Amino acid sequence: MSAEMGRRSGGQGRISQWLRGRRPRTDAADDSAGREELLLAAAGAGLPLAPAAHPSAYRCSCDRVGCPTPARHPVSFAWQTQSTTDRAQIERWARHQPLANFITATGMVHDVLDVPVEAGQEALERLLGSGIEVGPVALSGDDRMLFFTATRGTPEDEDEWWPCELDCHPETMDEHPGLRWHCRGSYVLVPPARLPGDLVVAWVRGPEHPLPDPLSLLEVLTDECARYAGGEREQVAAWPLRG
Repeated sequence: MSAEMGRRSGGQGRISQWLRGRRPRTDAADDSAGREELLLAAAGAGLPLAPAAHPSAYRCSCDRVGCPTPARHPVSFAWQTQSTTDRAQIERWARHQPLANFITATGMVHDVLDVPVEAGQEALERLLGSGIEVGPVALSGDDRMLFFTATRGTPEDEDEWWPCELDCHPETMDEHPGLRWHCRGSYVLVPPARLPGDLVVAWVRGPEHPLPDPLSLLEVLTDECARYAGGEREQVAAWPLRG
């Protein structure tokens, strides 16, 4: 169910298609079955899921005027306790809410390193080329790439948690345009998900890949984010992100 990212010489066409937010056309039955299969695969890999909002025309299904994160937020305020890997519950949600996106709560089993897509693509190529173990990776819309890792957990000594801008919570995402570290108290959309503007959230590397230690990816990701922020924006902006 994953579309494995190749080196630039072999994978450029496929990644460009995903960057434009396109997806294969299927009939409704196939789309529903594939959606449920992908959600169960994510849960089977240990990612706790909960229902989320979905696009409604060009707005969010929550009907909140000026929703700041349309189709990207949970439907329940109790999403942290509601999140589960229980197969039967996820099947019920998926079948009773056929349009719903799903979030996965971070900081329980996994964290997510969330970077601009241009930096993420370069980092992924470097990591794979160096033989570093990379876990699941997803494209989120046309602007972000999500690297799923093992969680930092909850250290016995709270001082081991370093306060820095890498820690990201849903309400502070706009403050961190570079690298965001989703850990406890945060969440991300899990594929497959739909966003306003006919964009999608889709796997580049699926949840069958083991979750790596986040520190094994952090140096390359921060390096590419710094490179992107420090002078290469003009070059990458020429990429055809929307079709």
